[in-house]
Amino acid sequence: MLTPAQLRAARALLGIDQRTLAALAGVSLPTIQRMEAASSGYVRGVVESLTKVVEALEREGIELIKENAVSSGGGRGVRLRDPTSPTLREPARRSPDKASVA
Repeated sequence: MLTPAQLRAARALLGIDQRTLAALAGVSLPTIQRMEAASSGYVRGVVESLTKVVEALEREGIELIKENAVSSGGGRGVRLRDPTSPTLREPARRSPDKASVA
């Protein structure tokens, strides 16, 4: 399953806009816009369109990694460690400065 955030991240890694991805996948621009519109959950839509988008991303060098799966393709990439929404995570706690040296 593909999330809207994965789709946006894949485009960012390729440096392409929604229109270019639509052309590469052979789907309409509104289809890509709808796929990316959700803030959480999985991309919903016609299976054929989703398959075309995933295949286009893979042709361009994107490896879509399932949750808790090992990436075997090598290369550079981005992975979210914590599947919890960033707004729901506790902010990193910093230890207060012990003493400032002037």
